[in-house]
Formats: sequence, C-alpha cells, structure tokens
Amino acid sequence: YYLLFVFPGCRLLAVELTSSNTKPVVQEFQSVELSCIIKSTVTPDPRIEWKKIRNGETSYVFFGNKMQGDFVTRAEILSRTSLVIKNTTRMDTATYRCEVAAPADTKTIDEINIQLTVQVKPMTPRCSVPKAVPVGKSASLHCHENEGFPKSTYSWYRNSEPLSPDSKSSTKAHNSSYTLNPATGTLVFHAVHKGDTGRYYCIATNEAGFAKCEEQEMEVYDLNIGGIIGGVLVVLAVLVLITLGICCAYRRGYFANGKESGESYKTPAKPDGVNYIRTDDEGDFRHKSSFVI
Repeated sequence: YYLLFVFPGCRLLAVELTSSNTKPVVQEFQSVELSCIIKSTVTPDPRIEWKKIRNGETSYVFFGNKMQGDFVTRAEILSRTSLVIKNTTRMDTATYRCEVAAPADTKTIDEINIQLTVQVKPMTPRCSVPKAVPVGKSASLHCHENEGFPKSTYSWYRNSEPLSPDSKSSTKAHNSSYTLNPATGTLVFHAVHKGDTGRYYCIATNEAGFAKCEEQEMEVYDLNIGGIIGGVLVVLAVLVLITLGICCAYRRGYFANGKESGESYKTPAKPDGVNYIRTDDEGDFRHKSSFVI
C-alpha cells in the first residue's frame, strides 16, 4: 500500500510494487512474462533491478539498465519494469526479485518476488520387463525417467489396456496378484499365472506432457516337473556308468604302471681311463688297465 500524508503545500508518497502473477508456470522453450508493476511513486526515473535466486545463490538479471549473463540474448524489459524471458529452460526455474529504488519518495526502495516454474516434458522412460517367468514365481517390471519436471508419475499397460493401480479392484485383472507404484514406476507380480502373459509398456506423465517406452513381451510358462526329474535321472545314470567304467579299467590294469619282466641288466658306466675285457673262462669283466692320472 502507499502512504499519503497531506500537509499544507506538501505531498509525501512511498514507492510501491505489485504483480499480476507472482507464481507463473511455463513449459520449457516457451516465453514468459514476470510481472512487476510500479503502483505508486513520485520519482520520475526510478532505478530498476532484477535478480535471480536459485539454490541459495543470487545473480543479476538486469542491472545498470542492461541485461546480464545469458539473459542478454533472450530477455528484455517490458513496460519499464516487467521482465520477459524467451526460450526458457529448466535452469530458469528460480525466484526472481524485482527491486525499484525511488530517491524522491519517502520510502525509497521496494521489492517483490516472483516464483517462476519451468515445466519439462518427460523423456522416453527406460523400461525393464522379464522375457519369461515360470508360473507361480514373482516378476518385477521397472519404468523410470529423470528429466521431467515436476517428477513424473507412471502407469503400466498390458496388451494396450491400462493396469489398475490396485489389482483387487480391477475386473480385468482379478486373477492377477500385483502391486503398482505410480511414483516409482515399479510393477511387481507376486505370483504370475498364464493370464499375465502379454505385451507390456509404461507411460511417464507430468503437467508438461508424457512419454512412452517400447512394448516388451513377457511370457509365463508352465514348469515341466516330469522333464526336470527325467533330466536329473539321466545325468545320474551317466555318472554311474562312468564310475563303473573307471573301476573296471583299474581292475584290468589299464591304469597300472608298466613293469619289466625277467632279469634286467644295466651295463655299468666305465670310469675315465679304465677298459674292461670279457674272457671266455671267467664269463665276466676283468680289469685290463689301471686309471691313467
């Protein structure tokens, strides 16, 4: 409000600001006007400044009658005090402060805060669907994206039909037992059955739009108990046959070390300088010459 005091021949006025919208919301890449209106002042040429406050840090947007930083090429002042930002990005989400200094007024400074929210459409979410799950087992399907602002919520579809967040309240999924968390995008089947087979996809949604991942097939199959038992028996039979074969081979001596039969004779090594001759009478070696030193 403004203060008005009437004295003989004197009128005192305080500068005062107002705005048509203190919490504007815009989608990314669009333009937005941050409304700052001087409601009252007697100063003919007040000083206008705009500041940006994001994550506790303050920076100038408009100072010294000119734009600052990256706002030079994509922002302008409208109607003397309002700020127009073109081609907004997610980094423009912040608090903007309009400050007006009017030296000729009784109250020389006033300010107003504008909270700007730039909404960002979700990106294509990453979806994870198991390809095959046996009947009666649990299965987890995941969906997530981290680009959208505000944060996305998630919904799952099977064969192009939406899955209810509560499986018990769904007439089409009364045989299913699952839990769907729209905030995290996780879909958990506690015990799948044949009817859960199908093509699954997820949609991420926020105020700015939505995005969908590609369909993925999940098959639910019966567990062949007879086949598993038969396979185990075959493996056991093969192991028994191998064991019997090894035992028979040992008994027949296939794995024994070869031994020389009869007498074996090894010719003794002859020392250096010694020769031996064999006589008919002795039938043995006889020393012929002595060592030569």
